[in-house]
Amino acid sequence: MELTTSKPAPSKACLIHHFIEGDVTQGWARLKRWLSRSHLQYVARETYQVPDSHSCTLALEMVSVCSPDFLTNHCLRSYAFAVAMAHKINKPFDKEVLFLGSVMHDLGLTDQYDKGQTFELDGAKAAHDFCLGHGVEQKKAELVHEMVALHNSVGVAHKREPEIALLHYGAGADVAGLWIEDIHQKTLNDIIEKYPREGFKQGMVDLLSAQMIKKPASYMSNMVALGFLNKIRQSPF
Repeated sequence: MELTTSKPAPSKACLIHHFIEGDVTQGWARLKRWLSRSHLQYVARETYQVPDSHSCTLALEMVSVCSPDFLTNHCLRSYAFAVAMAHKINKPFDKEVLFLGSVMHDLGLTDQYDKGQTFELDGAKAAHDFCLGHGVEQKKAELVHEMVALHNSVGVAHKREPEIALLHYGAGADVAGLWIEDIHQKTLNDIIEKYPREGFKQGMVDLLSAQMIKKPASYMSNMVALGFLNKIRQSPF
């Protein structure tokens, strides 16, 4: 798998196009669900438990040590929301890989792993190195790299491998309330109860604001310019 090593900021026009395209797609999906009278399925807690593997246990321990609690819980909620929205892609996926990429997707926002690149690429390298150093096979380690590198790539991530698409959905749901109408309400409540928010909104706004000051040309610069931080502040939970 070719690894993403460069991630320039997309233009504002490109982002607006993708945002509108996403809104139209999501609206059509809701309409189809209403017309078919189908209902979202409740996803029980055991479905999104941390996978029982040595690498997953160690990854969670590592993230918990280097991240503030609100960021660790965000990563765990992102995994849980991703599992809860598996119906959006309706394809098989590797739960261990999904967890590894989800729990490590914001390593680039931590002091220990911020190496000066746009935070997605700093985090991707750290996650890739972790996987290779803890017995994860190379193909899976490369997929984890791409999950982290592309997790917020609007217009791109949802077209990639299932694990990349699901993390994109899960993280977007938790950060900005995107796609939460695709999650059963009780599932949503259960996940937030299991992994509390703990001041997440302000914490994430502060982290991203600091990134924009240090790295004004980073990938999210034009998303922030278009009001993404306010989107975080206005998310429904």
